[in-house]
Amino acid sequence: MSVTNEEYMDKYYKKAEVLIEALPYIQKYNRKVIVVKYGGSAMSDENLKKNVIKDVTLLKLVGFKPIVVHGGGKDISKWVGKVGKEARFVNGLRVTDEETMEIAEMVLGKVNKSLVAMVQELGVKAVGISGKDGGLLEVEKKYAGGEDIGYVGNITRVNTKLLEDLLENDFLPIVSPIGLDKNFETYNINADDAACAIAKAMHADKLAFLTDIEGVYKDPDDKSTFISRLSVSEANALIKDGYIGGGMLPKLNNCTDAIDNGVNRVHILDGRKPHTLLLEIFTRKGIGTMFFRDTDTDVANEV
Repeated sequence: MSVTNEEYMDKYYKKAEVLIEALPYIQKYNRKVIVVKYGGSAMSDENLKKNVIKDVTLLKLVGFKPIVVHGGGKDISKWVGKVGKEARFVNGLRVTDEETMEIAEMVLGKVNKSLVAMVQELGVKAVGISGKDGGLLEVEKKYAGGEDIGYVGNITRVNTKLLEDLLENDFLPIVSPIGLDKNFETYNINADDAACAIAKAMHADKLAFLTDIEGVYKDPDDKSTFISRLSVSEANALIKDGYIGGGMLPKLNNCTDAIDNGVNRVHILDGRKPHTLLLEIFTRKGIGTMFFRDTDTDVANEV
């Protein structure tokens, strides 16, 4: 079927409208730090992985200062199984003995450098680091409900100097969630916790979690209860009233904690869908759940 000149031009006018809609957001967040936590199924699918990297690279090229913090849990579990061990979790945290710690560091290092290569293929300079480099992430031993779960770290300090230097020199930092304690022992860190700690320490304007869920539902079994925007007090009320449980509870706690500690906006996005990061940041309605502080008057104007 032939396309008329009018239809052809209409298609490109719509593209222009999208670019114009993005303009105020590009202006608003120019030279601002955005931390992107990348994990879940989006890491397992090669096409989704490429889309995420394209999104982050675009953010860099239009003036943002992105920092990627990645997970690798599914790959770690796969390699743990290959050596005849069974992955075990307590309260969502991986039980990490010495051998599992070695496997986790190996896998996360491999993931890290593959992401660096993908970014650089798109013409942006990237540097892959772990929390051990430059003393970036200092930790202490973390317990799960009082249970010793091995080499799992709770972040006590973020040394931002390395990240600041990389951003200042126009690099895109990609961070693997591994840290050192005061005795220089190596610890695995939950990637959500690492992203939250880095966002707070870097005074990031945005923190985005790419996950395996669309966002926050008041009732997970009822899609009509999706919540696109949540103030900190509203999020705390959902938690208090028992609407939030399971793996979503620590995510919400990280979101509200980040807002309470100076991060301007926090987003939970479905990383299984292409370009959710761009749609959330550069469009008025967005596509995931956005968290904001109660005193944020700008939200009412973003329709």
